[in-house]
Amino acid sequence: MKKCRVCKKQFNQFNSLQSVCSPTCAHKHGQFKVAKERAEHARVERKLMRVRRQLIKTPSDLKREAQVPFNKYIRLRDHLEPCISCQRHHSGQYHAGHYISVGASGSLRFNEDNCHKQCSACNNHLSGNIVHYRVNLIGKIGIRKVEKLEHDHEIKRYTREELIEIKRKYSKKARDLEKELN
Repeated sequence: MKKCRVCKKQFNQFNSLQSVCSPTCAHKHGQFKVAKERAEHARVERKLMRVRRQLIKTPSDLKREAQVPFNKYIRLRDHLEPCISCQRHHSGQYHAGHYISVGASGSLRFNEDNCHKQCSACNNHLSGNIVHYRVNLIGKIGIRKVEKLEHDHEIKRYTREELIEIKRKYSKKARDLEKELN
């Protein structure tokens, strides 16, 4: 006696390959098998689609995607501090403001010493309020690091893998900080 895979009843097996008791159960078993195969096929297709979408992204798309978790991490890291430029706590929106702009030195785009919490007024309307930013940055990280930032203008071409890794790294750091803060 063998147990039917579908209805779980005991039945007499006619050959060693038989796993169900009746044609009805065989039909149901076939449907389960087809449904299972379709689900597996759909899962593989979704995975391939994700890979294809990742492959068609341009380097600027990847930089933009990596910038989002980096900026979020900076805002979370500095959440208790005031704006780096005006030294005030605002009720408005805060940005992750770069001391040396991304346009001036793309190699410092993801440098944590170059980016700090900044109010939107200083970042947008006062073009970073750089004079006050520098003074307060020296107080925060020291003159040596500030001078190093000011003289570090190498050209950096990020590879796809580096940008994907930066996005992964800062997404994890931001998640960990969020958990810690909550």
